[in-house]
Amino acid sequence: MNRKYTANWLFGIIAILALTGTIWVAKPVAQVSSKLPEPITINVSAALGLKDVLQEIQKEYEVSNKNVKIVFNFGPAGVLQKQLEQGVPADLFISASLKQVNELQNKNLVVPSSRKILVSDKLVLVVPKNSQSPITNFQDLKTVTKFGIGELGTVPAGQYALESLKSIGIWEDVKDRAVQAKDVRTIIAYVETGNVDAGIAFSTVAALSDKVKVVAVASEGSHTPVNFPAVIMANSQHPQETEALLEYLCGSQSAEIFKKYGFNFVGAGVK
Repeated sequence: MNRKYTANWLFGIIAILALTGTIWVAKPVAQVSSKLPEPITINVSAALGLKDVLQEIQKEYEVSNKNVKIVFNFGPAGVLQKQLEQGVPADLFISASLKQVNELQNKNLVVPSSRKILVSDKLVLVVPKNSQSPITNFQDLKTVTKFGIGELGTVPAGQYALESLKSIGIWEDVKDRAVQAKDVRTIIAYVETGNVDAGIAFSTVAALSDKVKVVAVASEGSHTPVNFPAVIMANSQHPQETEALLEYLCGSQSAEIFKKYGFNFVGAGVK
């Protein structure tokens, strides 16, 4: 009788331990399988001339901010402006000119207090690297057959170039020789391939090509300063995270990368 009782008692203990063990094992499995939250997406519409430098900054930012994913929409600032006016989603807009930001602000589409000038650039005249052309300054555009310039209605580089050519008094003489390009990189491509004799572009974009050379820099007084302003959109889905990104773009880590690409770092607010 005692043996039977003891056997039943032992069997009961073993059963309880087995059940307890099953429950203990199951809990950690459930905890391990829990998913991490999806990163927040910040949509940035940015001038095409900033593509390389912003993509490098993106890599560093996302390493230290794993809860954030940056998605870029690059293009001519004037085209981006029209997209934003039509409701294309964006948290941050970085232009190549104050003009587009001012017009968006007049339509209450941005947060005025968030405006910052990130960097500035120079307007330059470039020719093919192996060119034997005697072009050495902007006045020499009167001697070329064709030259590249940004589309005057949407590309800031083209708008700055127009100001400069009018300032030195040669626009009327050369306007029929101007080949308008859809963006600043296309201007460089036209020069590289010899489709035009020369082109007017940003210094930093010209520096990305080993097939062109700079022969002249437009005087600062001949055109509006080439500034790249950034502003948070009024309908941003993630205003706090976007503000943090903008502060990073204005900080010392970003400054070093901007300088590496030839930009003059500003990182200051706009009045």
